[in-house]
Amino acid sequence: MKKRYLTAIATVMTFVTVITGCALQGDDTQKATEYINDETESSDASTAMSAVDFASESGSTIVVDGLMEPVLEEASASASTSVVETPAAATVATTEEVKEQDKTVMVFMGDSQFANGRSEGTDIPHLIGERVPDSVVYNLGIGGTTGAIEMTTSDVSPEKLVSTSFLGMTYALSGQADRNNVLSEYPEILETMNKVDPKEVDYYFLSYGTNDFFLGLPLDHTQYDGDSMHCFYDAMCTGIDKLKEISPDATIILLTPFYGVYYDNDNNLIGDTYIVSNYFDTLANYARKSKNVAEDENVESFDAMFGTHCDLYIDTADQYLIDGVHLTLTGRQIFARLLAHLPNYMEKYEPSIYYDTDYIKISEFDPDEYYKYRDDMLKEYYPDYYEKLINGEYKLAKPDEE
Repeated sequence: MKKRYLTAIATVMTFVTVITGCALQGDDTQKATEYINDETESSDASTAMSAVDFASESGSTIVVDGLMEPVLEEASASASTSVVETPAAATVATTEEVKEQDKTVMVFMGDSQFANGRSEGTDIPHLIGERVPDSVVYNLGIGGTTGAIEMTTSDVSPEKLVSTSFLGMTYALSGQADRNNVLSEYPEILETMNKVDPKEVDYYFLSYGTNDFFLGLPLDHTQYDGDSMHCFYDAMCTGIDKLKEISPDATIILLTPFYGVYYDNDNNLIGDTYIVSNYFDTLANYARKSKNVAEDENVESFDAMFGTHCDLYIDTADQYLIDGVHLTLTGRQIFARLLAHLPNYMEKYEPSIYYDTDYIKISEFDPDEYYKYRDDMLKEYYPDYYEKLINGEYKLAKPDEE
């Protein structure tokens, strides 16, 4: 096994749905005091301004209690198989005959952003597997799942947990929870999990937070006086600690929630992830909280919110989002390309500078493009990488033809 993230407001809709089981009463909610970095993300100002001028100029947010996630049938589509062997064989592995020795083993745990497209083989995990040589992919993504344990689950002890939240999945994978009970409604995911040997995992990709936002789960324990496992930050830290315990040699990559925009039932724009607050806070602050988790847990962070890797804002949203929230095929291809750089440079298949400099302009995206840093610039600024490139040490990166 190898070792080793405009338009003005049209109509503001008043929602009256209150999430079942929320322990904070009325207006007693408070902002977490330790969850956001003091500095502003480099792209926050520009993206917020382009999203909704009025809100960003005034610094205000739109509070919408009960904002609902758009219903997307594809989000709950079951998989014909969730294990992919790529690209040496370029086939779908459907039996236990997959040989993991000398392969890069990647496990994906998350919500519908990982689950969508699985039945067609166009899910993000599958697409990443196609870009990472000699890889085995296990997609454990389930639409609608959260990082924290849902408020409707009162007993959060591992041995009794039946939640498909991140904590429920990590406890099931570790054997602390009965995976047959946890995944009783997801037999295909159970079959996939049964094929995972945690000791053999090279990479975990984690994508949570969006449904925590929609369900109104607290960002951290400063917002909630009940069990902290109902809080996003605390549950994610606990689950990552468990993954480190069962997979001590694995690299963990935590994605922030994805940038999105929201509409009312009449398809009028409400706002975007920077200004729409649902119960506790905006999704952008769940993304910042995710970055805090990655920093505190010393794991890799991948930004899918603040435009570090591509132009994410309201003008481009319809080019890569189906309904303002869920990724289209183009969106999945964009993020698969960006995410694949991580294992590829860690496995020394390409220089790390490819990941550092790959920025996708969504309107110009070519799904068949293999991004590379210019050879002449590599030679000038990164001579060690260039030497390896011309010596053929990178499996994916080849010198430009003269």
